[in-house]
Amino acid sequence: MAFATTDLCDLHGTDVRVVEPLFRDFGGLASFAGPISTVRVLEDNVLVRAALEEPGRGRVLVVDGGASLRTALLGDNLAAIAVQNGWSGIVVNGAVRDARGLRASTVGIRALATCPRKSGKKGEGERDQPVTFGGVTFTPGEHLYADEDGIVVSARALLP
Repeated sequence: MAFATTDLCDLHGTDVRVVEPLFRDFGGLASFAGPISTVRVLEDNVLVRAALEEPGRGRVLVVDGGASLRTALLGDNLAAIAVQNGWSGIVVNGAVRDARGLRASTVGIRALATCPRKSGKKGEGERDQPVTFGGVTFTPGEHLYADEDGIVVSARALLP
């Protein structure tokens, strides 16, 4: 599916919400899109893994990690699980690790930064609830589009 976030903004105006340009590209795909699924966690990636172990069906996992950079919520092992299960992309409001391995994966990944420290494993957090960061609320079932120019969110699918 070819698209440009700039074109989506031009064509759909205020029907798209533009995420603040806080995120760096870490994945092997420069652009990705799909329906949103969400996870809210703090320095604990058990729910991130659980989500990525489900069939992705082209969805984008949006992880609200509270912008913590103290631990990584995603690494190359979880990226491989995402690819295997058909996820289109992952947006992490927090840190990732294994940057070289993430770049080699065939999934789109945006995050704030890297951190070599692994996360906790208590399984605390929430799944598939609206999360807000970067000036945008991400609601499960809405659609996310990301490319080299940024990330936009729409209440409805903008592409066939």
